[in-house]
Amino acid sequence: MLIVTEIFRSLQGEASRAGLPCTFVRLSGCNLRCQWCDTKYAWEDGREISLDDVLAKVGDLGCRRVEVTGGEPLFQPQTPALIRRLCDAGYETLVETNGTLDISVVDRRASRIVDVKCPSSGSADRTLWDNVAHLSRRDEVKFVLADRADYEFARAAVAEHGLLGKCRLIFSPVHGRLDPATLAEWILADALDVRLGLQLHKILWPHRDRAT
Repeated sequence: MLIVTEIFRSLQGEASRAGLPCTFVRLSGCNLRCQWCDTKYAWEDGREISLDDVLAKVGDLGCRRVEVTGGEPLFQPQTPALIRRLCDAGYETLVETNGTLDISVVDRRASRIVDVKCPSSGSADRTLWDNVAHLSRRDEVKFVLADRADYEFARAAVAEHGLLGKCRLIFSPVHGRLDPATLAEWILADALDVRLGLQLHKILWPHRDRAT
């Protein structure tokens, strides 16, 4: 059984697949309480659903791209089994995780989107950097930045952990807190080979406080 907050179809709002249709399986529970979390309702909300019923609901929504997210999806012990079954069923499977738990339990056929926490989140000291050894070119590392200090942290982390060339890298401004144009100027000034990512769902649906 899994504790699920919601299952819905929408457009990818972040990372390299932004704008593409996707079914989201949002699992409940999280081991962090980040300042900039926009899904705080998933910390405690949710109901028990069997793996079979989750797969059936995903199938009903008719999209071959599925993201398992949260909360923190790896917080639940049955999540790796769900990811494996989605891969077995032929879905393009994405997993968004906060990078504080072991990502090696995730089926290698899935793409892992690791959201590394920056200082303004209040959780920067929780990152499990051993995960870097498990990253591949199908994976992504995302830094959500609220200010210049976050940018400096992210830039240093990219260099210290040898992330350039290991996986896709995304620097994303906190919506309404850091001007995207300012972040773009910093990236260009430092000639960083990273993608500037915007939260598309915040642009399309600015007044929606949850997905469904």
